[in-house]
Order: sequence, then structure tokens, then C-alpha cells
Amino acid sequence: MYNKIILAGNLTRDVEVRYTQGGAAIGNTAIATSRKFKSASGEQKEEVLFVDLTFFGRTAEIANQYLRKGSKVLVDGRLKLDQWTAQDGSKRSKHSVTVENLQMLGSKDDAQGGGYNAAPAGDTYSQPAKSSYSAPSQPAPQTAPQQAAATNIPEIDINEDEIPF
Repeated sequence: MYNKIILAGNLTRDVEVRYTQGGAAIGNTAIATSRKFKSASGEQKEEVLFVDLTFFGRTAEIANQYLRKGSKVLVDGRLKLDQWTAQDGSKRSKHSVTVENLQMLGSKDDAQGGGYNAAPAGDTYSQPAKSSYSAPSQPAPQTAPQQAAATNIPEIDINEDEIPF
């Protein structure tokens, strides 16, 4: 059987990390996703869905370090049904996602406004939960202003970190 879910949205709270006795990291947070549609009467409506997320290992540590409430993320993983008995004796359940891959979305300007802090160059992170994190590569050197002036091409002041691709 196949169990795969892909979600894009904003985190509803900061990532909370705890460690097992063996030293493995487990991170918990939630994501809010939305869908806009027109009702049968032609009225614009928006449906919002909140889903709990669980990260493991190095991915949990990375998420805790770089993500904050409001951060835009794309995650994929497995859908899981959590069941428990509440204090009043009633049976409760909810669906959650065990994250296998994480990609940070958004720009560094978003990060300064309450998103994740000190994001690596390139501003995205995509890694399977079981592999190791590698440091981001250094950005390519920018062309010298003299070269731009020599070819009559106007110089545009753009930081490579601001380019969305």
C-alpha cells in the first residue's frame, strides 16, 4: 500500500524539540493550509485545515533552528492516525503527518518579519529525514562593476539571495 501526503502552508507554532533517551531528536509543530473556492451560490469561500507535524532526527533539529510560527514550508511524509483515551474516558483520535522531507519556502525578508532566523544561503532546505545535513554552498561571485560599464549594460543592485529560484 502507498501512504504519502504533501502539504504546503504556514506553521501555526514554533517547533518544539525533545530528545529520546538514545539522543534522537523529535520535533512537533502544526501547519495551516487553505483552499479557496466558490460555493454553489457563487460566493468566495476559504477552507482552512490544521494538521500536526512530527519531525525526526536531524530534520527536527534543522526545523527547530530555522523555522518559527508563520514560516512557509512544504512537507511530505506519511499520514498517521493517533488514538488515545481522554481523562474523561472518551476515546479520541486525530490525523497527523510524520515528515520525511522538508523544504523551507519564502524569502529572507519574510524571515525578518517573524519567520525563521539566520536561514542558509539559497533559503531552502530539502532533505530526507534519515540523511545528514550538508552546509549550503557559497554563492557565486558577482560580476565586477567595471565589466558591466564596459558593455553598456546598466548595473542592477540585486542580491543573489533575493532571487526566488
